[in-house]
Amino acid sequence: MFSSSKTTPAVQGADGFLSHIKARRTIYALNKTLPISTDRVQEIVKESLLHVPSSFNSQSNRVVVLLGAEHDKFWDITTAILKSIVPEENFASTAARMAGFKAGAGTVLFFEDQDVVKGMQEKFALYADRFDPWAGHSSAMLQFAVWTALEAEGLGANLQHYNPLVDQKVQQEWSVPSTWKLSAQLVFGGKAGEPGEKTFGPLEQKYRVFGSA
Repeated sequence: MFSSSKTTPAVQGADGFLSHIKARRTIYALNKTLPISTDRVQEIVKESLLHVPSSFNSQSNRVVVLLGAEHDKFWDITTAILKSIVPEENFASTAARMAGFKAGAGTVLFFEDQDVVKGMQEKFALYADRFDPWAGHSSAMLQFAVWTALEAEGLGANLQHYNPLVDQKVQQEWSVPSTWKLSAQLVFGGKAGEPGEKTFGPLEQKYRVFGSA
């Protein structure tokens, strides 16, 4: 059970849940000053990891949380890899982007355990071709759950995808099993800025309903 550090009034039912979904935004301007403890961050990640659903309860999600100097190291590694492949005349903007991520307080690395996926494919051969996308669905739900929960505690975050470029270095640096496939990186920190404007296309182009109660 989470013990929220925020003092905003609780909103009951689905409206409370939806209010957090609406509040979750991509924030690139981050700093290292967190409004909650890193223990609380870990509690949020661990609870989300335990309770996010997965197909056939396969539990293929895996997570590594990088804090402080380890977070900085990840973005230094990523910067070095990109510097080796991005043309020099274009690297200034890339370096600035990397500095922005490093300015945050931590990074959550999301993985899918391919041994689990393979085991489910063998056990339930009829659905073998579905377990890869199903694992991706579960990973996406976990990413969203962690991101939204951190936002609810007053943090800012943005989701990145520098895999597979960094996969080998991540395995080497943090002793990650080779069967863990990196899928995303959630950068988080204190909010040093506000999100950009979010616009929405017409709902009638996206939603249909048939029948009535």
